[in-house]
Amino acid sequence: MNKNIALDYIKTNNLIGVKAGANRSTFLEIWMIVVNDRIFARSWGLAEKSWYNSFIQDSKGQIQCGNFVFNINAIIPMDNDELTKVINNEYLTKYNSGHNIDYAKGIIQTKHVEKTMEFIIDES
Repeated sequence: MNKNIALDYIKTNNLIGVKAGANRSTFLEIWMIVVNDRIFARSWGLAEKSWYNSFIQDSKGQIQCGNFVFNINAIIPMDNDELTKVINNEYLTKYNSGHNIDYAKGIIQTKHVEKTMEFIIDES
């Protein structure tokens, strides 16, 4: 399946479904952004049973982009420090309307930056 379908969907939709780890049976809708043709998300809820912590335990999962489901591997980006500013800007640009702006300003705070994850589509 073509990775560009996922990238285009994420760029143009605010909520994208994610299924973290093999034990999840349903998709949770979260914010995702695209930077340099790479997919990123930050955990808003810092709970132990969050999607972020589930991916720490099992990096395999799926994202749902409309009618398409993509298998992914979730990783903590090695270049997160270098990308933080551009990821922050993308969150503020994409989620800049209505009540979203307050959450966009929140998700660029350090505690959420530290919970940045990259989703790599398995194209095999």
